[in-house]
Amino acid sequence: MATRPITRNTVIPGFGPALGYTVFYLSLVVLLPLSALAVKTASLTWGEFLATVAAPRVVASYRVTFGAALAAAGVNAVFGLLVAWVLVRYRLPGKRFIDALVDLPFALPTAVAGITLSSVYAANGWLGQFLEPRGITVAFTPVGIFVAMTFIGLPFVVRTVQPVLEELEEEVEEAAACLGATRWQTFRRVLFPELLPAVLTGFALAFARGVGEYGSIIFIAGNMPMVSEITPLLIITKLEQYDYAGATAIATVMLFFSFLMLLAVNLLQKWSRRHAA
Repeated sequence: MATRPITRNTVIPGFGPALGYTVFYLSLVVLLPLSALAVKTASLTWGEFLATVAAPRVVASYRVTFGAALAAAGVNAVFGLLVAWVLVRYRLPGKRFIDALVDLPFALPTAVAGITLSSVYAANGWLGQFLEPRGITVAFTPVGIFVAMTFIGLPFVVRTVQPVLEELEEEVEEAAACLGATRWQTFRRVLFPELLPAVLTGFALAFARGVGEYGSIIFIAGNMPMVSEITPLLIITKLEQYDYAGATAIATVMLFFSFLMLLAVNLLQKWSRRHAA
């Protein structure tokens, strides 16, 4: 007697077509632009490529862009965790307003954010008029780039950490306190290992957003070559000069280092999950 093959029923049938559409969509949106970037960069010889990506002005823009993005992502990792902790664990007046305010950088156009930040931190701005007499210049300096990247990157950390905090049971903290653990020991040994993967994910997202940000930075950066010029602006400048190969070469370098950074963060996440288990 012949037996019928056992088929596995799934909630959403059609694995083959779904996989095909997924691969097609990712190829159209992600792989095709990256392939075009690689093909255009390949039109340069190796010597021309190195001369383009290692020019002093370009290297200075790397330093400003990646340095400010790392610093802003690090600050957001700390204070984003703090904001998420307050929103989840405490009851305070205007909590819903504060929670909605976190998403403001998502909804605000980047150009509007840049103009607003530059007007606030300018010498005659709301905050700049108090900072300038004390020798703290924010607008039109690398510090302004850091401020802009911090502003646009904060929601990534908060919204990544917040769901993890909501799932943590308070009974675990109470058990640690009953066993004699101090608050700092409870946070460091009980809570932080569970939060670390989410914090690293938010850090990576904030860093990636900062590296690729353009609109909110050009208005507050000053855009001085070798001082406060970001790499995306340099790419736009080369495109305006019809130097498409040079623009794609610089973009390729940024893409390579961004991939390295994301790979390092993913490895850290894997390591943290393994040790937490």
